[in-house]
Amino acid sequence: MMTIHATKIQSSVASADISERAELMATAAVAAADKVDVEARFPSEAFSVAKTQRLLGIQVPIALGGEAATVSDVADLCYLLGRACASTAMVFAMHQIMVTILVRHASNSPWHRRLLRRLCAEQLLLASSTTEGQGGGDLRSSVCAVENAGAGITVAKSATVMSYGAEADGIVTTARRAPDAAASDQVLVAFTKEDYQLDPIMNWNSLGMRGTCSAGFAFKGRGVPDQVLPEPYQRIHAQSMMPVAHLTWSSVWAGVAAGAVERAKRFVRGAARNSNGQMPPGATHLTRATASLRALRGIVASALQRYEAAALRPDGLETLDFQTSMNLLKVNASELAISTVMSSLQTCGLAGYRNDGELSVSRHVRDILSTSIMINNDRILASAANAAMLVEIPTLLRDHE
Repeated sequence: MMTIHATKIQSSVASADISERAELMATAAVAAADKVDVEARFPSEAFSVAKTQRLLGIQVPIALGGEAATVSDVADLCYLLGRACASTAMVFAMHQIMVTILVRHASNSPWHRRLLRRLCAEQLLLASSTTEGQGGGDLRSSVCAVENAGAGITVAKSATVMSYGAEADGIVTTARRAPDAAASDQVLVAFTKEDYQLDPIMNWNSLGMRGTCSAGFAFKGRGVPDQVLPEPYQRIHAQSMMPVAHLTWSSVWAGVAAGAVERAKRFVRGAARNSNGQMPPGATHLTRATASLRALRGIVASALQRYEAAALRPDGLETLDFQTSMNLLKVNASELAISTVMSSLQTCGLAGYRNDGELSVSRHVRDILSTSIMINNDRILASAANAAMLVEIPTLLRDHE
């Protein structure tokens, strides 16, 4: 069994042993990764360890039972898990995006503070529901609405893609503020498992990321008005949903790419050992793979620093330049991740192309191809075109904000 070794997380707020606990989750993930992929099933082994090791609430403030970990700490874990199993890492990332939102935008709400306490105590797994009907990846538009039902509220939604919805302990969903609100006048509503019903409407038989179990459901939730997050979704999307999603997803993809490069290096070492030191022809592709992986890690690390700095400034997360950079991070990271994994495949040749064997990268290839269509790159580039015209070109090579 391959052992995953994590770099120690250097954070003044995160517990010193988070990385050791995450290694246990990664070890469980890598042991089950092939079965999770073949069977298209939820990575239950890894998340059983995550709950035992109390990794699901690490971002929650200490006063509410968490460990006050940062987004950068979470990104490190996403990278670690991505090297082990892409589906496991992506589920972990999507859960942590919801936790970030609750901590940043609802921790002063008594109902959501209780939810955060419960999340830490019970290690609840949160899913999100932002995709609706045939609208695809347009997260800034909703058809369903929050409706009054006596003293309570209801939300009914055709969620055509809801990752690990059946396995989650709670769901945070977008909806219009009211039945007469505009499609873009959205809120987020948090529901726990006892509050909603899911009826399957679409299955999940995909090329890659099979363990995310991103099936479609008819969602019916019932609760109280306090379950609506107090801030409008427009602000939540700009400050947290979009940037944290792109940062954590990019970290997952970097981890998947790193896992493929590891296998490519093992192939080259083995081939050279078996031919008296003669490097195989595919070694040139390993050079490309390691170079693109280095570039990928660099842009993600730089973006994390930028996010943490912007979060300290009033409105720093909503500037045009920051928003554009976070959107383009997703595009650039996905393209670099794909090129890195494809270079690793070229390095390994037939051994990498096979679905079996320790040097196979077929799962990495299939998983990484999801990156450019998970919120389609073309959609992001089209929406960023006007913003790109307004962003000033720096006058210095080393631009200091």
